[in-house]
Amino acid sequence: MSAVVVAGGGLAGSFLAIRLARAGREVTLLERTTRAAHKICGEFLSIEAQQYLAGIGFDLAGLGGHRIAELRLVGRDRMVAVPLPFEGLGLTRRCLDEALLRHAEDVGVCVRRGEMVTGTQGIDFLATGKHDLRDARRLCETPEDLVGFKMYFRLTAPQTLALQHAVDVVLFADGYAGLQLVEGEQANLCLLVQRHRLAAVGGRWEALLASLLGESAHLRIKLEGAVELLERPLTIARVPYGFVHRPEPADAVYRLGDQACVIPSFAGDGMALALHSAALAASCFLSGHSAFAYHQALARDVGPPIARAMAVYRLGRGEPGRSLLLHAARLWPGLIRLAATHTRVPQHALLHAA
Repeated sequence: MSAVVVAGGGLAGSFLAIRLARAGREVTLLERTTRAAHKICGEFLSIEAQQYLAGIGFDLAGLGGHRIAELRLVGRDRMVAVPLPFEGLGLTRRCLDEALLRHAEDVGVCVRRGEMVTGTQGIDFLATGKHDLRDARRLCETPEDLVGFKMYFRLTAPQTLALQHAVDVVLFADGYAGLQLVEGEQANLCLLVQRHRLAAVGGRWEALLASLLGESAHLRIKLEGAVELLERPLTIARVPYGFVHRPEPADAVYRLGDQACVIPSFAGDGMALALHSAALAASCFLSGHSAFAYHQALARDVGPPIARAMAVYRLGRGEPGRSLLLHAARLWPGLIRLAATHTRVPQHALLHAA
């Protein structure tokens, strides 16, 4: 039996490789970087993501992630705090991805680092994240003109204490931001803005951040006296929110993670979605189902929650929608939990894939 080849050693690719190796398959994992790197990601592990990782014998507890039990939705002049129905974890992707790659090696996966993949020839599973291959580009509508930034901060002691065990989602004109603690009491600020807003401040991170702090008193207080921990922010553009790979009978490669579907970070659980795609792909492959059949099953699982997440995301883009969301959440705090439930993969699908 020939070795299975996985392109991409991020969250989905490593998880899939581990699942297949634990099932007795010979697996080669190709990762383009020589060591795990930071990625633009909210870095929030939901209970579903934690359960998937536990299912492959992975020790999350030993990585020191920050426990998160509350969501705070923040507007210009109001804030709504809602307890989460589970305890999440804040953990950097660099830490998580590196630990998963090492776990993959421990269970027998042949991990080849520093190998750039440009095409799908000889590839069984495509998990290259946001990097498209020349012969497997994601077919989607024109992505919205958004620019994403991510920066780690060392907060002051009082602000670190104020952010303990919470994730703040801050709504502002032309975008939104998430702020939470990860391991080592670093604060992850991840945000998306319309390109025209970035252009209005000269395209510079420093000017954009100053503009946002001037608009959001909440962010200004949280970041007062904070120290940036990266030399420069991570950036990304033209993220194809709402993308779900359209199954084709000719599909020969199993797509995972962002290569299979992309949910808005504002209303979705992208890390759990990536793990679900990998778990489902492993189950389908081991059961002898084709890539086409896998993509059909994945579209049934993730299509509805992604559509609902897109609706919430679009509602929150304009000032009337943001005000409506905050007002409704204040009158009915359970609304946020209801929205979160309906923008995640259904429980029965998660159990089936696991």
